[in-house]
Parts: sequence; structure tokens; C-alpha cells
Amino acid sequence: MGKATVTTLDKNAKKIMFKDVAGCDEAKAEIMEFVDFLKHPKKYEDLGAKIPRGALLVGPPGTGKTLLAKATAGESGVPFLSISGSDFMEMFVGVGPSRVRDLFAQARGQVRIARFPNPDTLFAHTRLTLSFIYRKAPSIIFIDEIDAIGRQRGKGGGFGGNDERENTLNQLLVEMDGFGSKEGVVVLAGTNRPDILDRALMRPGRFDRQISVDRPDIKGREQIFRVHLGGIKLDGKIPHYSERLAALTPGMTGADIANVVNEAALVAARKAATSVNLSHFEAAADRVIAGLEKKNKVISKTERNTVAYHEAGHAVVGWMLEHAEPLLKVSIVPRGAAALGFAQYLPNENLLMTTHQLTDMMCMTLGGRAAEEVMLGKISTGAQNDLEKVTKMAYARVAVYGMNEKVGMLSFPSDEGKYFPTQIPPPCGGPVTGDCLLRPRYERLTLSLLGIRELPKAVLTGHRAVD
Repeated sequence: MGKATVTTLDKNAKKIMFKDVAGCDEAKAEIMEFVDFLKHPKKYEDLGAKIPRGALLVGPPGTGKTLLAKATAGESGVPFLSISGSDFMEMFVGVGPSRVRDLFAQARGQVRIARFPNPDTLFAHTRLTLSFIYRKAPSIIFIDEIDAIGRQRGKGGGFGGNDERENTLNQLLVEMDGFGSKEGVVVLAGTNRPDILDRALMRPGRFDRQISVDRPDIKGREQIFRVHLGGIKLDGKIPHYSERLAALTPGMTGADIANVVNEAALVAARKAATSVNLSHFEAAADRVIAGLEKKNKVISKTERNTVAYHEAGHAVVGWMLEHAEPLLKVSIVPRGAAALGFAQYLPNENLLMTTHQLTDMMCMTLGGRAAEEVMLGKISTGAQNDLEKVTKMAYARVAVYGMNEKVGMLSFPSDEGKYFPTQIPPPCGGPVTGDCLLRPRYERLTLSLLGIRELPKAVLTGHRAVD
């Protein structure tokens, strides 16, 4: 029970190499430095450099953190032990720390075969003809989803100093850089929640480096498509598809891109095609983004007409606004669990946004509801998702980015997943109540939405008059 269930590299299995990893050149370069140090330590030691004790791979889900670790295992040529953070947790007291000790004991006890060019000369005086000897070598430990045991101590619903998770974390800290810890073990770990990790775990000496693995940009997506497109049968050249598909899939991670390529091959097989073409990729992208197409879903003529006007409103308003995102397609075919239609855009990949861009995006989002009111004279519940997006954008504009003249250049802290902050000083000096916090912001949001709504209504009214 106290033994760590580690996964080692299968020598007979196909290895993942760094050439199979694309779209994260900076992160790959830092990981390759670890591998180069393990392969050629002398050039670093001659300069007095020491190998980093650990590296923390940080990034959103699906960006390739585990894939980088697999490539490290394939390239390093040293013992590689992999384990998940949840494997340490058990209902029995003391099992987690015991497994941490066993994991590092296994890593430090690993040996590597060291070959010599002329064993007869080396062992001539003993008349031995051994072609190899065993010696201890650096080992790599990869802990996936380390946030399962690395949470900040005293938080997350624990039970104080006797919490099993805290004891496991304490043992991990000691093994990585404690009084009796020794060199020879490099720890890699992956997480998509670095904000909840304990500070003692992230300090230099334990994790010397934090390697950010972000969502790929258009250049990175093209490289990823080139890797995945090489395994399917296309009706054209790979560069022609990779460039176009990279432009049509903004915001997608490497896992999303792999899913799109696989779905395209499945669509082509379903249609008995001899090769995969662009239409198959478009259908696959729609499947991944919006969900399964439901052509046979029963929808009344009135509802279909409402959906058509709603989606057309998004398209027309977005087309007329200067800073709105370019429209790619509009569909009124039901998809997924609740979507009766959708408008797909090509969002820009700018890191900064101006007030004009935020205003145009809010107008475009409200274009569907404005179209229903202008063209049908009534509104429906179909704009619920649009209102959620507008609420988030309006709140962020006022309370996060400080783009409101009355509130001023202030940025209030907020909890993740909540629209309104929880730590705003009361304006009247009294206790903070829900009414005191929400009502002023609700009134500001209402006034803002009413003012912004006039633009899409005017655009649609003018467009109908021209027709």
C-alpha cells in the first residue's frame, strides 16, 4: 500500500520525440536544455553550472504539457518515472508520505548502463571481458496534475496540520530540497492551476523554472496541423491545408486541433470519400466548436423564423461595425444540447483591446436581440447566452479595466466565475450588503446596455429600409 505506482518508459514502445511536439517552441527549448544537460553534463559543469532541480509546466488544458514530458522521456536517455498527483492520495493516514518517499527512493536507486569502447584493455589486469558496468545516473520524475497534492496548506477544506494532503506535501518538500535531500533527481510537474499551489513548493531550489505552455498562435497552430495532417490521406499538399486551417481555428489548443483532424477523417470515412478535403475539415470544426448537428430536431416555423432573424442580426451588425470581429458563417441548424443556431466569427489575436473594440463587440453581441425586437416586434429567451457575455464584458469594462468616467481608474478584485467583486469598500462607510454592492452596478449595466442597444437597432432599421 505504501509503494508508489510509477509508470516507467517502455523500451519496446514507440517513443515520442521533440520533433513530434509543435506550437510551443519556447517551452520546448527550455525542456531540451534539461535533456542536453543530462546527455552532456561536462560542458555545463566546466562552467560551474548546476542542473535545475525541477521545472513546473504551466498552461491551459490541452496545450501539450504531458506531451512535452513524454518527449523528454523519449529523448533524455535516463530513467524516467511518471506518476499522477492523485496516486499519492489515499484514505489511510500516512500512505501519501510513504509513497512520496518510495518514489524518490526508486528514482535515486535507478542505474544506467555505461559502455566502454575497449573493455579488454580496461579490464586486462583482471582478465575480464565485460562490455558494460552499472553506475548511478540522474533520474527524471514527472508528476502530472501536481495541484492534487500541492495546494496551499491551510486552504481547500483541509483539517489543519493532520490533513493527509498536507502531510504528503510536506514530505514532497523535504524530498525535493530538505536537510537530507541529495542531488541526482530532476522533478518535472504539470498543472493548469498554478495559482493554488503552495509557495514553498514553487520556490527556487525545488522548482527552479516555471515554463509557460500557452495556447498556440497562428504560426504555432500551423506547425501543429503539419504534425497531425501527416497521418491522414489528403487530396492536396499539407502546407495548403495547414495554413488555411490555422487561420480558421483561433484559440484552439493542440488537443483541439488533433480532435479536428481526427473528426475530419471520420467525416470523410462516413461519406465514403477516398481522401479528406476542406469541406470535411469545416464540418469537423463545426462539430468540435458547436456540437453535433441535429437536422431532424422538431422546431416550429415560428421558432425557426425567430432564430433566423436573431442570427442574421449578429451578422448584419458585425458586418457594419468597424472594430467587430469578421464573420465566418451563420447557421440555423440546431447543434448540441441547446443551441438552435450560431454565428461563427474569426476573433483577432490581439493582446490589448480598446474601448472602441469592446463597444463594437457588445453591440454585435446584442445584435440578435435587437433584430428580434426590430423585425418581429417582440423578444425571446434565445438571447440568454448573449446577455451573459455582455454582462461579463460590461462589468469588466467598468470594474476591472477602469474604462468608466464615474467609477474612475479603479480595478476591483473579483473571484473567478463571479461577475461582481466581494471586497469593495462600502461607499457609505456602512456594512457591505448585497444591495449596496449589486444595485449601483446593476443600474450602470442597465443604462450602458440601453444606450448600446440603440446602435444595432438603428443599423437594422436602416438596412431594412434599404431593402
